Amino acid sequence: MTDAIQNNVNSTNTVQQFRQDFAVIASWVSFASKVLDLGCGDGELLQFLRSGLEVKGYGVEKDDANWLACMQNGSNVIQMDLEDGLSGFEDQSFDTVILSQTLQAMHNTEEIVHEMLRVGREIIVTFPNFGYWRNRLQITNGRMPVSKILPYQWYDTPNVHLCTINDFDEFCKNHKITILERCVITNTKTIHFMPNLLGNLAMYRLKAA
Repeated sequence: MTDAIQNNVNSTNTVQQFRQDFAVIASWVSFASKVLDLGCGDGELLQFLRSGLEVKGYGVEKDDANWLACMQNGSNVIQMDLEDGLSGFEDQSFDTVILSQTLQAMHNTEEIVHEMLRVGREIIVTFPNFGYWRNRLQITNGRMPVSKILPYQWYDTPNVHLCTINDFDEFCKNHKITILERCVITNTKTIHFMPNLLGNLAMYRLKAA
C-alpha cells in the first residue's frame, strides 16, 4: 500500500470505520490513471481514489440523491441507468472500470461485464459472496439471508442475481475473462482458507482474455 493511500486510510479512520475493500481497490489502481466508477453511489470511493492516488475519476449513478451528493462533493458524475449499457463511452477509454457491490443488482449481468471490458483496459468487480457460511446458515434455518453486506429483506431487495465465488469463477472461465487478481475479505480480514465458505465479500481484478 502506498504512503498516500495509507495516509488517506489513517485520516478516514478518524471519522468512519476502515473500508478494507476501498484499500484493496486502491492497490489495483495506478497512480494518476483514468477511472470510471459504475453505480458510484455518493462518490465515496471516487473521493478515496482521488485523494490517495490523484486519479482522474468519473462516476455513473442513477439515483437522484446519490447523483446530487456526488455533485456537491465535487465528483464528476453522469446520471444514467447502467442497464442501458455504456454505449456513450469509447473502447478502452479508461485504465480501470469499477463495479463495486452493484453486480448483484444488475438484470443483464453478462452485458455489463462485457461492456466494462470494452471500455476499460482492466476492470474491478466486487460483490457479496452468497456462499458465505452465515448466509448458508440462515437459509438452513428457512430464511433468506439478511446481514450488514446484504441488508435487505426478501421483499424489498434490489438484488436480482446473487452468486457465490465459485459461480463467478465459472462465469469468468465460460466467458473467457482473465482473472488477474482475486481478494476475498470478511470485515477487515483477508480470507485465504476456504474463501467461498468463510469470505463475505469477493473482489476481482479482470481483463479480457
